[in-house]
Amino acid sequence: VQLVESGGGSVQAGGSLSLSCEASDYTYEGYCMAWFRQVPGKEREGVAMLDSDGTTMYADSVKGRFTISQDIAKNTLYLQMNNMKPEDTAMYYCAADELLSGAGTLVPGDYGYWGQGTQVLVSS
Repeated sequence: VQLVESGGGSVQAGGSLSLSCEASDYTYEGYCMAWFRQVPGKEREGVAMLDSDGTTMYADSVKGRFTISQDIAKNTLYLQMNNMKPEDTAMYYCAADELLSGAGTLVPGDYGYWGQGTQVLVSS
């Protein structure tokens, strides 16, 4: 299972970015998918989760601003980030796990597959 993120970059506060995570060697169906982020010196934190049954979960800090979605035909997971804030600056990772299907979480340790990350910088 390989996950490859893309779409990171720099944006001013209030702007938008869209991240993508393309999977290879498996299909998203039956997997719980999630986005996490991490800044140096801090623990990795959950941002958004999309379970195999369509259930979503968001961190309080991004509710109403971020949207997680997927295109199964393209085997791609997305994170649309709007009204971004400087505190959204981080390395963003996508993650997947088949065993979590139906019981998705935002706990990093619950996920077995990870991408390499894509950097997001939000300037004030």
